[in-house]
Parts: sequence; C-alpha cells; structure tokens
Amino acid sequence: MGDGLTVAVLGATGAVGREFLDLFEKRSFPVKELRLLASERSAGTRIPFDGREVEVQAVSAESFAGVDVAFFSAGATRSKEWAQVAVDHGAVVIDNSSAFRMDPSVPLVVPEVNFGAVKPEDKLIANPNCCAIILLMAVAPLRELGRIERLIVSTYQSASGGGAAMMQDLLDQTTDYLAGREVKPNVTPHPYAFNLFSHNTAINSEGANDEEAKVVAESRKILDDPSLKVNVTCVRVPVLRAHCESVTVEFDRAAPSEEAVRNTLAKAAGVKVVDDRAGNHFPMPSESSGQDDVLVGRIRRDPSNPNALCLFVSGDQLLKGAALNAVQIAERLFARSPVRV
Repeated sequence: MGDGLTVAVLGATGAVGREFLDLFEKRSFPVKELRLLASERSAGTRIPFDGREVEVQAVSAESFAGVDVAFFSAGATRSKEWAQVAVDHGAVVIDNSSAFRMDPSVPLVVPEVNFGAVKPEDKLIANPNCCAIILLMAVAPLRELGRIERLIVSTYQSASGGGAAMMQDLLDQTTDYLAGREVKPNVTPHPYAFNLFSHNTAINSEGANDEEAKVVAESRKILDDPSLKVNVTCVRVPVLRAHCESVTVEFDRAAPSEEAVRNTLAKAAGVKVVDDRAGNHFPMPSESSGQDDVLVGRIRRDPSNPNALCLFVSGDQLLKGAALNAVQIAERLFARSPVRV
C-alpha cells in the first residue's frame, strides 16, 4: 500500500466509527493521515488513536481533499449527501449505509465471497447489511457442495445493530428492570430488557420489515443469483453485540453429508466451526463478540427435507457485520492497486 494512506472516517463518533479506529491499529492499516468527520454537533470531540488524540471535524467538501479512502458510517442520508463529493475529490468510498447497496452500478461486497465484483474503475463500494454478511459467510462456501435453491433464516439481532444509543438504552432498561423500576424505552419501540420484538423497521405491504427485505435482496446480489429463494424473519434480542441466525439451506438435490459441510466450513476463510454436540456447545454471541471470525455450528440434516440441512451462526455485528468487512475491502483494494504517496 505504498508509504501510507490518507484516511477519512465519516461517522467517527458512532459505534461502527470507533471500531474502524480499533481495527486500523490492530491490523496495522497504513494510515498516514487520519481525518475524523461527523456532524457539527460532534465537532471538537477528541478520540484516542495510535497513542495520540485526533479531533473530530465537521464534515465539508474540503474534508475529502487528498483523501485516498473514506469509510462512511453515518447513515444513508449522509452517504447520499457526501459520497459523490468524496469520489469527485479522488477518494475511494466504502459505504456502510443502505444508500447504494442495490444500485446496479455499485458493487456490494463481502471480500471472501465476491471481491471479484469490484472493477478497477470502481470508486464507490457498498458494505452489505450486517445480517446478510454473517449469513453469507456461512452459506457461500457450501455452494461448492451443490446448487443452493432456498434459504430459510431467523435472526436474533443485538442492540449494536441500532448503534451506540440502542446499546445504552438496553443497558439502562436492564438496570431499571433489575432495580424494580418501571422500564421506559428511549430508543427502542418496545421494552428491550428481558424481551424480544420484531425488528424495528417499517413493515411493507407483503408483511416483511425493511431488514428482512434487505437480507433477501442483498443476498441475491452478492451471490449473483436473482432466482435464489429466501425467507427471513428478523428479531431484536436483548444482547449487546453479535447477531445470531438460524439457517436452513435447501439444495437442488440430496443435501451433502454433515461431514462434508463441516470440512468445507473448516477451510473457509473467516469462518470458525463451533459444533460440539457432546458438550452442547454451539455458536453464542458471548463468544463471537470481539471475534473476526463468524462462528458456525448446529450442523445437521433437516429431517423434514432430504435436500436441506440446518446451521446456527453467530457473528460480531460491529466487526464482520460492519467495520471489519469494510476494512477488509480496503485492504484488498489497495493491495491490488497500491497508492504511492
């Protein structure tokens, strides 16, 4: 990657923004200059990075002058406002919002699955929905065992998917509940402590919420399989970070053996098999939190369908579901096209 990159992070004060900074240090990402960008309200905040403090700036067009790569994690509205501005200044933008994911001209990328979708001329790359990333890390490797026709998915989504404010709301509600006080949600639409509810996004005319629709559409685009049948139910559970998913994978013929599935997943990049039947030990958010790998287990045949098998998956929503996936895209992109500065 040459002698280093000028890096911008838009949404630097949010939960995903903070993860970017940790990852830059842990992975020795070649940051020559770091620009932390946010709204006027957050300007002036100082955030530790690499033994010093970096001051957050209010985002402006000038913020992107000379930037090599910009990581966006400030929501779709901000991405639509600033992504093209950053690209026009010469930056590669890796956007964590939903703004451009289904734009046919914008690659939607999980590096282990479809990095080949990125063309040398692409300057805007979309980071997928967290549940779609975690799902496909477990499912995509199985395509070498046969054609996948259908996925049935139920998600168990943590508060981190709603950002730092939702994580704090869960902590506050839990404290109130345990103290015998009335639980009053401030961010979530329903009581969250010791409760679960349908994902807090709008319901469409077909009865699916926005999160479910995203997983369906994005999975098809990433796998380049518009005919893939996908049925998803997305639920919030009172866990701080790391999503879980129950997955049934249906093939176009008899399902592969459990041994073949374990062997395939064991060699898949970014995947860790946790499948201890004797100890009843399978993927859990308490163990996937803070891990780069997506955990996969409960590997078993579907007794109701000879063409199907079942999995249970857990992955850190803030890492592989968001910031880590974006950083991995940048690592591969600039390794392929090094920047000399």
